[in-house]
Amino acid sequence: MNASPDDVEVSNNQAAHRYEATVNGQLSVINYQRTDGQIVYTHTEVPEELEGHGIAARMAHAALEDARAQGLSVIPRCPFVASYIQRHTEYMDLVPAEYRARYLTRR
Repeated sequence: MNASPDDVEVSNNQAAHRYEATVNGQLSVINYQRTDGQIVYTHTEVPEELEGHGIAARMAHAALEDARAQGLSVIPRCPFVASYIQRHTEYMDLVPAEYRARYLTRR
């Protein structure tokens, strides 16, 4: 990988319902579903060659910051996003209390 995670540009492709980052010509994504006042993160995918370089974390950070800026509550059905929130508890307040036990318990 030529870029550091801090240099990775993340964009929200609303038409495709996903956050995207392209590194070395390869696309990484966090898929989501959006309803009124809520965003559900469903799946994170990073090409195998790019795993372990912080790309998924950079996308999760951007997606959660975007949710906060829009005043959205977050449902982290994606295991990666759920684990990111567990490690970065400053985002815990985005997850409604009734979903915290379901998606954010350590397994």
